[in-house]
Amino acid sequence: MGKYVVKRLLHGLFSIVMVILIVMILVYGLMDRQKIFKTDPQYTKVTNNARTTYMYQRWEEYGYLDYLPFNDYLNDLARSGEITEETRAAASSIGKADDGSDDSETTAEFVKRFYDYAASNGYTVRRLGAVVSKNRIVTGGQQALFAYKEKNVLVRLWNYFTGILEFDNIHKVPETQDIGKRGLTFTLYDPVKQAENGGKKVFSPAIIGNGTTHKYLLYFDSSFPFIHQNFVNIHLGTSFTVTRGVEVFSSMTQGQGAYVQQPLTYPTGLSEQSADNLHTATYIAGSRDANVMYQQRYEDDYTNVNTYKNNMSRMGYSFVIGIISTVMVYILALPLGVLMARYKEGILDKIGTVYIMFISAVPSLAYIFIFKGIGRAIGLPWTFDMDNVTKAMYILPIVSLALPSIASMMKWMRRYMIDQMNSDYVKFARSGGMSETEIFFKHVMKVSAIPIIQGIPGSLLFAMTGALITERVYLVPGAGGLLIDAINQYDNAVIVGVTLFYAVLSVLSLILGDVLMAMVDPRISFTDKSR
Repeated sequence: MGKYVVKRLLHGLFSIVMVILIVMILVYGLMDRQKIFKTDPQYTKVTNNARTTYMYQRWEEYGYLDYLPFNDYLNDLARSGEITEETRAAASSIGKADDGSDDSETTAEFVKRFYDYAASNGYTVRRLGAVVSKNRIVTGGQQALFAYKEKNVLVRLWNYFTGILEFDNIHKVPETQDIGKRGLTFTLYDPVKQAENGGKKVFSPAIIGNGTTHKYLLYFDSSFPFIHQNFVNIHLGTSFTVTRGVEVFSSMTQGQGAYVQQPLTYPTGLSEQSADNLHTATYIAGSRDANVMYQQRYEDDYTNVNTYKNNMSRMGYSFVIGIISTVMVYILALPLGVLMARYKEGILDKIGTVYIMFISAVPSLAYIFIFKGIGRAIGLPWTFDMDNVTKAMYILPIVSLALPSIASMMKWMRRYMIDQMNSDYVKFARSGGMSETEIFFKHVMKVSAIPIIQGIPGSLLFAMTGALITERVYLVPGAGGLLIDAINQYDNAVIVGVTLFYAVLSVLSLILGDVLMAMVDPRISFTDKSR
């Protein structure tokens, strides 16, 4: 089995890479990049040359291209010692003419060097002459000189995958910083738990680092997924519009809603009401020296913390709704499918068939709105209210998510069992004198359940991804809606990051499903046997 799993993992990794490559080609190559300014308020405020340079700056931030202004090129030369600061200042003032005819001698020399550098490194140079009206440069019309280079898709792909995982260690903080003894400390009594419980010790294991980016590398708390680690950090990309400036993975795992304040004792002993989550502390060099408030609260420069919110994360909402709906599916669909097969052509079988045909025939969006209307009519909450979350809000999304899966599993369970009832081993068992009930429950149902068991890992894993349509209709603040928001707002990093997350879960679910099926079915073996 080990060789099979390794082989499937390698095939899965190749599939994941190809999926991300295709998505990158679609997002960065085929989509109109001008669309990213659709929701950018700053874009409408700049005009003329300023708008052009702003466009290229934003395209670089979004990952479309490399953007190199002439002044940045000169600054690099000055930093490397090739030119003096006086020469840099003299060369930076380009003329107003778009052909460079009014450049000074020094500027013209370095403009030529800039063109040569751009040509040798695959850049395209754009020079924008000043926009003048009545002998005055209009607003946003200042002259500009810059170079740009489209990013190669394979280079982009390589950079993306090589930057996904970041491993924290005790040498992450620069050696120039005086932080005391570097190392890791294991404790059974988490200081943060103690701080949040009025100084009372609470048994809660934790690993604390010094010299690491994150102060707490392993800890437990009450938020999903309850066990947290920072030894390995996942970078799926940074959002530009949906959750501006926040990592994609953080957007999926951080709490939402209003701040939740509680009594908190900081490392210095200061006690106050605060929403700070000390478990999330990261290092910022010199932060205590620059901020008196930090000096009052912290004993070191691990001062950058997230806050507690009163609602779950996007992934948390999706997981709760997904898990409950999955449990409903297995509890209801399996026995109903069995009974439909056991009493074929009976009243239950006919009713179940009508239900299966209805769910299969009606578009998912249509029946979701049907049940939303029914729920609203009987007084159930039909949208999520983040300020007042109640258990009743989960009912309609869970039911809407479970109904199609129940129909599908009922159909397949019935079909598998009917197929098995006509198998040769069943006929042999009948001829041996076994009763129909004994054959049905001891053999037919056991064999028929094997294909269903294969889908269990996928059902559990995909509970974390959320349901795109269901969450959108009921305004569930889950992970599924994140992808739709990203597509609507042309947030490329989020689109690629969430797609990668989905792809990884798909591969894992397939492999785990195969392994689980092999464990329950002795007829299946992943070992190659040579004759």
